[in-house]
Amino acid sequence: MRWIRLRSLLLINLALFFVFLLGLLFTGHAQENSELADHGQPPQSLGRYVVSSSFGEAVFENWESEFLQMGMYVLLTAYLVQKGSAESRPLEGSAPQDEDPRKHRNDTSAPWPVRHGSAGVLWLYENSLAIAFGLVFLLSFWLHAVTGAAAFSEEQAQHGGETVTAWQYVQTSQFWYESFQNWQSEFLAVAAIVGGSVYLRQRRSAQSKPVHAPHSETGA
Repeated sequence: MRWIRLRSLLLINLALFFVFLLGLLFTGHAQENSELADHGQPPQSLGRYVVSSSFGEAVFENWESEFLQMGMYVLLTAYLVQKGSAESRPLEGSAPQDEDPRKHRNDTSAPWPVRHGSAGVLWLYENSLAIAFGLVFLLSFWLHAVTGAAAFSEEQAQHGGETVTAWQYVQTSQFWYESFQNWQSEFLAVAAIVGGSVYLRQRRSAQSKPVHAPHSETGA
C-alpha cells in the first residue's frame, strides 16, 4: 500500500485516462454506428472501430493539443514570470532549477546523465522534459494528419469526392479547424491556472500558494 500511496498521483491520473479513453471508445462507436445507419449501412463492430480512422483521429487530435500545451508550458515557465502566481519562477534572482548540474558530477544520488554523461548527453538530459513533450506532440500531429486524412477520404467517397493524402489533408481548413479548436482551450486553461493561482487557493495542492500567502507572493 505504501508503494501505491507514493505513486498515487500518477496512478490515479493514468486510471482516469483509461476510464475516459474507454468512454470515448464506446460513445464514439455508438455515434459512428448512428451515422452509418443514417446512410443505410450496416453497423461496425467495436473491434473494427478501435482501429478505424475515426477513432484514431478523435484520440490523436486531442493528444496533439495536450502535448503542445505541456511542452510550451515547460518552456515558457523556464523564462517568463507572473507576479503573484504559484506557477511562476522567482521574479528576481535564480530558482533551484537554474543550478548548473555540472557542479553535481560527484553527487551519488544524482541521475546517471549528471554523473557520467558526456556534454551532449547532459545537454539532452537537462532539456529532456521539453524535448519529450515536443516529440510526442510531433508524433501526435502526424498521426492526427494520417487518421484525419483517412476519415476525410471516407467521408468524401460517400459523397462522390476524391480521397486525400495526409499532406493534402494538412493543407485543408478542416485539419486546422480541428487543431485550433483544441489548442485555444489548452492555452486558456494554462492562463487560468497561472492567473487564478495569484488570488485563489487550494489547501494541500502543490499548484497553489499557501492559503495564508499574500496575493503579491510569487511561487509556491
